[in-house]
Amino acid sequence: MRHLKGKIASQKASALYVRKPLLLATTQGRANMRQTGSPTVRRRRLASELRHLRERAQLTLEEVGEQLGWSATKLSRIETSRVGVVPKDVGRLLDLYKVDGSRQEELLRLTRDARKKGWWQAYSDLSSEYAAYIGLEAEAISMRSFAPLILPGLLQTEDYARAIIRAGLVLSPPGEVASRLEIRMARQELLTRKDPLRLWAIIDEAGVRRAVGGPSVMRSQFKRLLEVTDSPNVTLQILPFAAGAHSGTSGAFEILQFPERSDPDVVFLENLTDSLYVEGDAEVYRYTVAFDHLRAKALDPEDSRRLITEAAAQLG
Repeated sequence: MRHLKGKIASQKASALYVRKPLLLATTQGRANMRQTGSPTVRRRRLASELRHLRERAQLTLEEVGEQLGWSATKLSRIETSRVGVVPKDVGRLLDLYKVDGSRQEELLRLTRDARKKGWWQAYSDLSSEYAAYIGLEAEAISMRSFAPLILPGLLQTEDYARAIIRAGLVLSPPGEVASRLEIRMARQELLTRKDPLRLWAIIDEAGVRRAVGGPSVMRSQFKRLLEVTDSPNVTLQILPFAAGAHSGTSGAFEILQFPERSDPDVVFLENLTDSLYVEGDAEVYRYTVAFDHLRAKALDPEDSRRLITEAAAQLG
């Protein structure tokens, strides 16, 4: 489950991130899976606005709950975006907080937008944690990713992804591998859409050397990595074994940045059975600094290409 820990200073985190020019390209793939915005981010933004309005009105959760006949728990879950909220309830909150006119209309419109469904919600077997992640990813303008064991999902070929998903879902019901694979391939449109996601990926050398799916699968995967490094919105670095101990020894992580200043950066962590979203100022800043240390230890993009080319040649 998610653990949402408050507002962060996204300017501090993004200041350490070197931006690259955008690649303008035609979005390809399934028309019904185009990335057109994320209700997940809108719900998160609405929750933050409602929390700030309550604080400005100098009311506690209990006081608001008492006046509206709600439990403090219900309001807390709304303010942390753990549940959705209907326009009628938002209207009651705004009346209590004395918000009217165009500002009220703006927030009610945001409420309606937050209740729309993303393309990924058509998959009934998708866990709420994974659905939340896809929603955040769909709205992000940049991602900093550290991958210590396998290649990032946005850079995987279909055959590589199938082998990874099949290996990870050892207790999955019939059809889940195919469903996860379809979703992962659809997510990759983020890199080729108009105003594409800016991806800075640091991959441990173990992720390159690990033979997933056999030589033919890896040859195609290496070709994909070399092709994607030609995209101006993608930066790829390999962290070599020779780098020794490093700031990412605790595991994989991703830092997502959003276009609106009111939407703070999020760090995403995942393990076999759970997901964690980190949003506190101090925690996100620590991951940002850790990523910068990884960038400094990793091979530069050109040397990284050479290592990938050498690994491909060793396959014969």
